[in-house]
Amino acid sequence: MALTWLRLDLPRRWRSLVVLALLVALSSGVVLTAVAGARRGETAFDRLWARTLPATVTVLPNQPGFDWAKVQALPGVTAMSLFAVYYGAAVDGIPDANIGFPPANAALFQTVEHPVILAGRAANQSRADEVMASPHFMSAYHLRVGDTVTLHLSSPAQAAAGFDATQGGTPAGPRVTVRIVGVARTPFFLDGPGDTGGILPTYALFTQYRADIMGPNPSESPTYINGLIRLAGGEAAIPAFRAELAKATGRSDIDVWDNYGQFGGPIRRVSDYESACLLAFGIAALLAALVLVGQAVARHASAEVAELQVLRAVGLTRRQAAASASFAPGLAAVAGATLGVAAAIVASNWMPIGVASLSEPNPGISADWLVLGTGWAAAVLLVLAATVVIAWTGLRAGAPGPARRSATVAAAVRAGLPVPAIVGARFALEAGRGRAAVPVRPAIAGAIAGVLGVLAALTFSAGISDAVANPQRFGQTWQLETLYGQDGQALAPAAVVARVAAADRDVTGYLDVRIGGAQSGLVSIESFTYAPVDGKRVPVVLTAGRMPASPGEIALAPTTARSLHAGVGSTVRLTGGSAARALTVSGIAFVPTGPHNDYDQGAWLTPGGYDRLFAGAHYTFKFETAVLSLRPGANAAAVAARLDAAVAAATHTQGIEFFPPTGLPVQELEDVSVLPLALGAFLAILAAGAVGHALVIAVRRRRNELAVLRTLGLTGPQSRLVVVTQASVLAVIGLALGIPLGLAVGRAVWRLVADFTPLAYHSPLAVLPLVLIAPATLLAANLLAIWPGHRAARLRPARILRGE
Repeated sequence: MALTWLRLDLPRRWRSLVVLALLVALSSGVVLTAVAGARRGETAFDRLWARTLPATVTVLPNQPGFDWAKVQALPGVTAMSLFAVYYGAAVDGIPDANIGFPPANAALFQTVEHPVILAGRAANQSRADEVMASPHFMSAYHLRVGDTVTLHLSSPAQAAAGFDATQGGTPAGPRVTVRIVGVARTPFFLDGPGDTGGILPTYALFTQYRADIMGPNPSESPTYINGLIRLAGGEAAIPAFRAELAKATGRSDIDVWDNYGQFGGPIRRVSDYESACLLAFGIAALLAALVLVGQAVARHASAEVAELQVLRAVGLTRRQAAASASFAPGLAAVAGATLGVAAAIVASNWMPIGVASLSEPNPGISADWLVLGTGWAAAVLLVLAATVVIAWTGLRAGAPGPARRSATVAAAVRAGLPVPAIVGARFALEAGRGRAAVPVRPAIAGAIAGVLGVLAALTFSAGISDAVANPQRFGQTWQLETLYGQDGQALAPAAVVARVAAADRDVTGYLDVRIGGAQSGLVSIESFTYAPVDGKRVPVVLTAGRMPASPGEIALAPTTARSLHAGVGSTVRLTGGSAARALTVSGIAFVPTGPHNDYDQGAWLTPGGYDRLFAGAHYTFKFETAVLSLRPGANAAAVAARLDAAVAAATHTQGIEFFPPTGLPVQELEDVSVLPLALGAFLAILAAGAVGHALVIAVRRRRNELAVLRTLGLTGPQSRLVVVTQASVLAVIGLALGIPLGLAVGRAVWRLVADFTPLAYHSPLAVLPLVLIAPATLLAANLLAIWPGHRAARLRPARILRGE
């Protein structure tokens, strides 16, 4: 019977079935793309980690002549690669090019950090004239695999003097023409948001030009060797490795990074947020699909039921009728879901998005059959189930019950409002029954969702704009920095630099900051002294508690506190010198971005607390820097130039420069801002579709009611006013509930982002959108009412009533 009915039905309703198939295809394609993209982004770094033989730890002794053989012999070390911390090379014609640290043994890119090759091939590590490059380097400088670039190395004399090409000056050593043979990606050498990537040289370059890189005496070279080490026990073996390293080297102040946490942690935080946004987009698309596809299914099934009821009089059972009604929509769903899966596979070429794309080991088209197969089956089953339920219910004997009345409409009647206003309110708030039914609830939900989504997205965007414009949200309350000590050696007299700089008329705060590397379990903690000069304090942004006031206290940066599972009042045990020290956490505060840390990783100590923690350390400090806050309105560049000259004259030292701070994740924030805005725009489109559909359906299905009113004296303009009232009521409901919900949701999402970024939360307020949202919503609703209002005004009552 179902096949017979299908043969009769297809010639008459093929257009509606094609529309249904296209709706299913569009809906399933969008939803599956979002869900599969979210899953792919969430797992991108872990999949890269699993494929590249990654180093478990990065070991940073920063010590010339360090004995790496002792480290290689430690228990649990399965592979060790070394790299030269070398900044003395430049690329001809590309002044800002980043040249990755040259491998200092044969293990790098072989048994440690074995790269995923995205294009071309891996470089031959025995050839100095081959390099690999990162994807951002290739795109930033418009290069292809097979192109050549020229590396200009430092001379041996420059290397011995610690020449740094990134600070200006020209290398005086050999030029080496190298060919880019592959585009590579590994966890340690990942591109970052907004950067220009870099070149990955080979071990042969290091061996062939060792003197130009290390200088004539490598054991005393300022170009020291650091290491990447893979441990047999993985991340869990790091504490034991730290202890063995301290015993073997006599140093407990060596930085040991947990690479998965150091590199994967920030990526995972941002990619998890991006995945959540994609899932939210997918859920919104799913809700829209349920409304749009559900309405198409309902229209088709209702029309089928009206005809199948006739056949029931000649013996067709209710079950046969329901099966016949669902057969054609089921086939349309199969075709649409198949097209949707194909579209999702094509769209996967642009997934994952954002930060997750930087660690994707297999960019391009990818089919996640778990998501795609489940989605295909769900789409078909939902359409079939909806059709069967609607048909089964429609085939039930008996007349429908009375429609539910709205208390608001009743109040409008008692208030004596004009007829067009009362009828418009009825159209907006009373769904009706049978052929006069109108999708009231989807229209109201759509209006609320639209206002909520737009205002939430703009509130979130206001939070991002505030953070980008105010570095103090990241704890950066200073405008200049300088470096005048490294590895226990002063590059200039700290006291003289501090005295000269602090005396400047525009300097309101000056901190002399010594930095040392402490360890606790899996966590490395860059520790900073808070030591104001001449009473000129620099404010520190705290998210909880206060700054340390005694040698036994410490203020942890937010991410470090989270890694140590510590809060205000907790006791943490750190090792920086010859003995471990217990410290009480007095507060959670942001720190300066340093060579080995971000602004959210590290800790503040009093000068006495620093001396106590690092007593007996190999170096009295790793770095000695200063941070300077300036009076409001001061020109930072002009102050920096003035201080450069004054310090050079006072210390008779060149190279001590003052520069603005960097290292804030502004680009990451701007990247993630796109997703909520896209979701808000999608919800606004959904709202327009839901409201517009309700207006059109109301005029069509309640034309009899309008025709009766027209015969009783309702004019054409008043008929148009009925539709305008209906649209305005829906808009007012959307505004009444959407505005407070949008503000709450936008601020809640921004607080979540502030927590994981992290940054100091400041309640965002999008003033202009808040002022304009009401008139804009009412205007949009009334624009949507123009066409259905025009149709209502042109109805011909006589023809409509005669048809009844």
